[in-house]
Amino acid sequence: MEELGIGRPSTFASIIQTIQDRGYVNKRGRALVPTFLAFSVTGLLESHFTKLVDYDFTASMEEDLDKIASGEASRIDWLRDFYYGHDGEPGLDELSLDLGNIDARATNTMNLSDVIEIRVGRYGAYLQENFEDGERKLANIPENLAPDELTLAKAIELLAAPSGERELGVDPITGLDVVAKSGRFGPYITEIFPEEPVELKEDGTPKKKRKKKDAPKPKTASLLSTMNLDTITLDDALQLLSLPRTLGRNSLGDEITVQNGRYGPYLKAGVDSRTLTSEDQLFSITLEEALDIYSKPKERRRGVAKPPLKELGVDPGSEKQVIIKDGRFGMYVTDGETNATLRRGDTLEAMTLERGLELLAGRRAWEAENGPSPKKSRKKAAPKKAGDKPPTLTKKVVKKAATKKKAAPKKK
Repeated sequence: MEELGIGRPSTFASIIQTIQDRGYVNKRGRALVPTFLAFSVTGLLESHFTKLVDYDFTASMEEDLDKIASGEASRIDWLRDFYYGHDGEPGLDELSLDLGNIDARATNTMNLSDVIEIRVGRYGAYLQENFEDGERKLANIPENLAPDELTLAKAIELLAAPSGERELGVDPITGLDVVAKSGRFGPYITEIFPEEPVELKEDGTPKKKRKKKDAPKPKTASLLSTMNLDTITLDDALQLLSLPRTLGRNSLGDEITVQNGRYGPYLKAGVDSRTLTSEDQLFSITLEEALDIYSKPKERRRGVAKPPLKELGVDPGSEKQVIIKDGRFGMYVTDGETNATLRRGDTLEAMTLERGLELLAGRRAWEAENGPSPKKSRKKAAPKKAGDKPPTLTKKVVKKAATKKKAAPKKK
């Protein structure tokens, strides 16, 4: 960037941090490796906004911004030229007129061979193999696989690998197949509905299939922390699909159920929920035990730290424990002093101590350049002065000034 005149030494660190945060590069040691998302975005910009990503234009823009900062140029004039164009060069207004004609599918597709494509979707990059009969086969591209490592042979290997789906058996009550899968949010089990038969109209043409939102929803359930895709059995799956489990009713007539949520097992009666201490209680707790829990005052968890989602190990440099926690804005890694949000592609299962230390090091570098994020603190209310009264809501009445009557003229 320095050789091309892009950015300034004071902004290099923030630029690198930004392209990491947006998933355009992954860090490997001291190297930054571009992702498939970066190739897709770059292709879009080069095809439709060529001028804006030209190195010379970017470098000249940096010089213009320096002139604006020093008072040698007007920022209003510069922004007007940038938006509307000048000296025969189109501006952003004209360049954006063609947005509706951009083929998003073509932009996000890179051909690896005549029949195999690399596609970039909402949840990451994947392979698509197209067959002559119109059928297609998909396979996810591992997040840790760099673009230069995805050869045609590797793509064929990924497409030939099992999809990670295990058939467990048939639910004896519903008659539906039950399978275990690996999804975006972790392993889970689900029912598989058979394909709906094709119904014909009076003229013999097939009727339209009903919309997805109107179709019946299969039961699904996440695996417990002690389960995994390779060992889960049909009995385990049927137990999970039986949740939520109804225990009975309390004295108010509210139905008490036991459920498994994002943060673990819990009881629910009306709007009142109580946390359970063990996943085993999902299938063992009785109505009497639940009523006993509800008979005790609810423990307030305010101020109590959530348990870590995963312990990665000890930082050999600082000897601090490195863990992954779930925060308001998602999962993050912390050593108790520095916090770093997990990047796109980082999953709880795949996170290692090395990756955690890499994220923490990147966060420390960013804070060293930009300063730590300010912590919000509650403002204390100003102490009341003696005689202070709360404001009233009575309407203020303004009295009209009395007018003096003119004296009657004296009679002569």
